[in-house]
Amino acid sequence: MKSFNDLQQIYGDNLKNSVIPFWLKNGPDWDNGGTFTCLDRDGGVYDTRKYIWLQGRSVWMFCRLYNVYEKNEHYLKIAKLGLDFIEKNAIDPKGRYYFSLMPDGKPYFYQRKVYGAVFCMLGYLEYFNATGKQQYLDKSVDLFWKIRDWIADPTLLDRPVFNGLPRTSSLADVMVLASMAIELAAVDPKQAYLDVMADSLRNIDRHFDAGKGILMEAAALDGTDLSRFPEGRFFNPGHSIEVAWFLMHLLKFMPDKKKEQMALDIMKGSMETGWDKEFGGLFYFMDIQGKPTLQIESSVKLWWPHTEAIYALALAYKKTGEKYWLEKLNEVHDYSFSHFVDKEYGEWFGYCDRRGNLTHTSKGGNYKGFFHVPRAMLFTSQL
Repeated sequence: MKSFNDLQQIYGDNLKNSVIPFWLKNGPDWDNGGTFTCLDRDGGVYDTRKYIWLQGRSVWMFCRLYNVYEKNEHYLKIAKLGLDFIEKNAIDPKGRYYFSLMPDGKPYFYQRKVYGAVFCMLGYLEYFNATGKQQYLDKSVDLFWKIRDWIADPTLLDRPVFNGLPRTSSLADVMVLASMAIELAAVDPKQAYLDVMADSLRNIDRHFDAGKGILMEAAALDGTDLSRFPEGRFFNPGHSIEVAWFLMHLLKFMPDKKKEQMALDIMKGSMETGWDKEFGGLFYFMDIQGKPTLQIESSVKLWWPHTEAIYALALAYKKTGEKYWLEKLNEVHDYSFSHFVDKEYGEWFGYCDRRGNLTHTSKGGNYKGFFHVPRAMLFTSQL
């Protein structure tokens, strides 16, 4: 079993010598602005469209690297390349954000979800942290409150609400509101952001299955039993683990020993329930009652739940010093570095089948960009 210090050194090395160089070389579109994310194994571009949530993530990640890792002006140059592209092209006439654009910025697809805007908001804020330019803090704050309104009223995004649809809370929405409030409160600890965090804590309670120690993806706002629907039995181990470490970060602003224990319970329950005991790795999706899922990709193994688990388990070990967390971290580490890490061309592969066989050679796409891997490597190596 590797020591915690040995693992931190590995993650720092992976970030510095593999992940960052791959994206520095292959991501920026110096002609049109923004960054390419659909990159093949060697970094070749196989889809030139720009996916807005990945543009925002790239801006955030390069700015965070500049702020806490290395004062490399090239990071800020690439971040500004993305910011300028977003500001010029990503926003529709109603102030909402497209999902994808053509390489020159023409609108391609509008998804009617908030997540593109979420990562643009975080990108604006982190660029403010790097440069002190007030207009980006203002953009970030304004967009934060718009996103909260869009989540509360989906019709503002042209998403119809039908009578037969139960009123539910989405764990993804709880997670993004908490994450944005945490970042804003770190810059300006206003009571309004703390209130949003308090709401997030109450909403997390709705999603918590205390018996299994996991977070369910959907929870009825009126307490209705949703288990007759697949959506009501839907468990995403990666999301559950990610929200648990968000919760640990949130509790720095409003300490609560019971909630801290809850976060640890969620990490443990999600690992125990979500880990494939036959072939190893974390499942993508699960039906908590063992019934069929609507998603045919449920059994595949994706890169991002494993990067989230690496940081969450490291955080738990650092917090408690308990051997259990280091053992679990080693288990996830061994699976991740034997299945996803590309030692020849750098970065991580994203997709394996249940047995661990690689299904795609790509390093990025419309969902995988410069975010989950570098964030986990950075956060864990700097704990």
